[in-house]
Amino acid sequence: MGKKKHERSLSESEAKAVARNIRVSPQKLNLVAQLIRGKKVAAALADLEFSRKRIARDVRKCLQSAIANAENNHDLDIDDLIVAQAHVGKGLVMKRFHARARGRAGRVERPFSHLTIVVRQVEAEAEAA
Repeated sequence: MGKKKHERSLSESEAKAVARNIRVSPQKLNLVAQLIRGKKVAAALADLEFSRKRIARDVRKCLQSAIANAENNHDLDIDDLIVAQAHVGKGLVMKRFHARARGRAGRVERPFSHLTIVVRQVEAEAEAA
């Protein structure tokens, strides 16, 4: 008696990758995720390659993972992929204290984020229209 296989939440033309516990605030990560939403994967990779943001390297790794999942697990053509979703979620927040004047302490919060990237295959004739 095994566990029943759950239904796939994505359609057959979609693949996703999730990067968890990225050491950056969700607000900063969302700025980089906005760069790639709705773009073709080649253009999104180029934008992330030349972005000056530190976190763009981690976003690029997650996007490359989603592309590899689409190619290897779902037999999708990587030339027809677009970034359908780039969703940023809030992770845990480490609380730290910073020494301040006169024996006091200031609170420092170190947030973490989660990133989910979904790529979708679109037909070439649909893009041209």
